[in-house]
Amino acid sequence: MTAFALKMSGALFVAAAVMLWLGWTLLRVRPSGFFVPRQFAAIRADYRRWIWLYRVHIFGYIVTIMGAAALAGVVDGQDARVVIWPGLAVLAVGSLVGGLGAAFYYYMGAWGALDLEGRSEDEGARFIAGLKVLTHYATCLVRFGRVFFGFGQLVLAAGLLLAGVLPGWVAFAAGLLGVAAIGVTMAKPDELERYRPIFRLNAAWMLVLGLVMLRVGVGASG
Repeated sequence: MTAFALKMSGALFVAAAVMLWLGWTLLRVRPSGFFVPRQFAAIRADYRRWIWLYRVHIFGYIVTIMGAAALAGVVDGQDARVVIWPGLAVLAVGSLVGGLGAAFYYYMGAWGALDLEGRSEDEGARFIAGLKVLTHYATCLVRFGRVFFGFGQLVLAAGLLLAGVLPGWVAFAAGLLGVAAIGVTMAKPDELERYRPIFRLNAAWMLVLGLVMLRVGVGASG
């Protein structure tokens, strides 16, 4: 474990948290589940800002994967890596799958906003009907992404406790959020908005995780 590895991983998690949370929070239109016809007009009215904020949000998922890969390097050489690495792998898969789900809403939202400009709400309804099968796949990706990420957090929490490289409360928070994500998503799979508080708490957890790693890294280099 080196100071540079800690600082690099910490910086990536801080960046990922900010990108995920800020990109989503500043969106004026947040598609979830099935599109609603009026959403396309709202996206078109704020088109350039909307697509750039959504891109920031989607890249937040990618930076999360980078942070997970960097964190794996922090514990290289420790016995606890046999628990931490699988947890990080599942967490990274969850982030990738969730990012693919978000990319569907980004692409279809942007396409629909341009294609339906000046058209009636009935035409918008027909456009949405044509996306029915694809939207079912997208919502499945969203749900699996949340469950995989949560399960990865749960395993990672156990590994971090074994490794003792970070404060125990960081690991306990990861475990609690993982259980909450799995429970809410599997108990209410069709009510995607119920996950939103967990999304915000996950972003806060990644931010805190990153800041803690940065602090430990600065201390180690000093």
